[in-house]
Amino acid sequence: MSTTDKASTETPHESTEQAEANADAAAGAQLSTAPLEDGPTAPVGIGVIGWARWFWRQLTSMRVALILLFLLSLGSIPGSLIPQTQVDAMKVAEWKRTHDFWVPVAEKLQLFDVYSSVWFSAIYILLFVSLIGCIIPRTWQFVGQLTGRPPGAPRRLDRLPAYATWRTEKSPDEVLSYAKDVLGRRRFRTEAGRDSVAAEKGYLREAGNLAFHIALIFMLVAFAVGQLYKSEGGKLVLRGKGFSNTLTQYDDFKSGSLFSSDNLPPFSFTLDKFDATYEKTGPQKGTPRDFKAYVTFSEGADGKPVKSEIEVNKPLEVDGSKIFLLGHGYAPVISVTDPDGKVIYQDAVPMLPFDANLSSSGAVKVTDGYKNKDGKAEQLGFNAMFVPTFAGEGKGTMLSQFPALDFPVLALSAYHGSLGVDSGLPQNVYQLNTSKMKQFEDDKGELFKQKLLPGETMTLPNGAGTVKFEGVERWATFSVTQQPANGLALAGAVVAIGGLAASLFIQRRRIWVRAVTGKDGVTVVEMAGLGRSESAKLPEELAVLSAALHQQAPTAPDQPVTEPVEGERG
Repeated sequence: MSTTDKASTETPHESTEQAEANADAAAGAQLSTAPLEDGPTAPVGIGVIGWARWFWRQLTSMRVALILLFLLSLGSIPGSLIPQTQVDAMKVAEWKRTHDFWVPVAEKLQLFDVYSSVWFSAIYILLFVSLIGCIIPRTWQFVGQLTGRPPGAPRRLDRLPAYATWRTEKSPDEVLSYAKDVLGRRRFRTEAGRDSVAAEKGYLREAGNLAFHIALIFMLVAFAVGQLYKSEGGKLVLRGKGFSNTLTQYDDFKSGSLFSSDNLPPFSFTLDKFDATYEKTGPQKGTPRDFKAYVTFSEGADGKPVKSEIEVNKPLEVDGSKIFLLGHGYAPVISVTDPDGKVIYQDAVPMLPFDANLSSSGAVKVTDGYKNKDGKAEQLGFNAMFVPTFAGEGKGTMLSQFPALDFPVLALSAYHGSLGVDSGLPQNVYQLNTSKMKQFEDDKGELFKQKLLPGETMTLPNGAGTVKFEGVERWATFSVTQQPANGLALAGAVVAIGGLAASLFIQRRRIWVRAVTGKDGVTVVEMAGLGRSESAKLPEELAVLSAALHQQAPTAPDQPVTEPVEGERG
């Protein structure tokens, strides 16, 4: 028995159908740059190389990229709910005291350092690699599509989703010339064939898709750079006092792991004046209306002083740093004399507000220069409560009724002994440590305390000296921040939104026009369209194009004049 080649056993009908199927597949090919993805049960080859290729394909698939992006967002939630060590170590310590049951679990999961944890860094790096692995092959594929030409027309145009046909007296060459002109005017890229014209449009869809993914990479880079090189410091500045941008000048300071003090731009400023206005009547009485700090700043060591204003959400920008106005308060000016009448202390003492009406608390600490009546060196300490608007005696507690300086009162309670400042341990400047101090006592043997109006003096018991409430100064707190990659992150976000909009609203589609001479000598015109996905806009667009071409090549007069028919054919 002789053997026969398989191709020779195929019937002509089967060969024709196969050719038509191949032509249809070619017509719809490369409408997207999305790579073909293997399913989870796809064969992975033999050995380590096969598994490595399978793992790489899974990692660089869009499905995995979206999962990693979701995990990154999910992983950021603990960083928002649980205090972070790099942001506020004191809040972390307080959280540990109040949630002692969860502390071992939180520490093992690195929840106090989420953004530098191993698991968060792993998700971040995998997402970065996944996006790059997605973008590179898609980019080369898109470049190939841009440099290539639209594929030729399929054998059976009537099988495509949108289709129109009519007969005309114009010759096939004239029809194809008209078609190329009509499609070109509508910004289709055209390619002429033997008896057809192929056209393609909508490349911005894939360009937008690629731009979106590239922008995500830029945003990830910006986030990493911002976290590594950022810096943020706070400073309380009294009216008339100044600040220089050096580490020693900050009250608190935090930065990224790669930040260097050399990155601090040299500048300084002085707080000349601070203005605040409040609603005086109605249900919103006491509500802040306007805060403004008037400063004189200079850049560098020999910079020219320049007057400027800083308002809430309107920072002062100096050489890449932004100076934000955060808050304000009052600083009573207090002087202290010793038993001999010598002034040993005189300064404005900032008070820390604890309510909306700026009721404030603080501590006055006299560390040097005081000797009691026996000549023994001691330190003085005063717990202080300040209210800018006092309700009056017998009208409630020591709480302010309004944030403006309408009726300022300072309440002091006095101690003497050791403040503990020589122990080397840090202290809160707003709190008084009385563990090594004794109370000054009044006639009843109780803690000596007194309320003072501006200009009044408190005389300490047993000739220990006096304390005078000289007046009130104002202070403001400023935050100096550096975020080196904010501009890159913003640009990435804008490009990502634009790219996403393009990928969602622009449709990639192809149009084919075929013109051949029929058996009766009349030209048969066929138009068909194919898009990346089914859409009602494609038949509508084909109808507009066929109407424009129909004006150039109208229906033959010996045929019934009918409108071009669009429809979906299987």
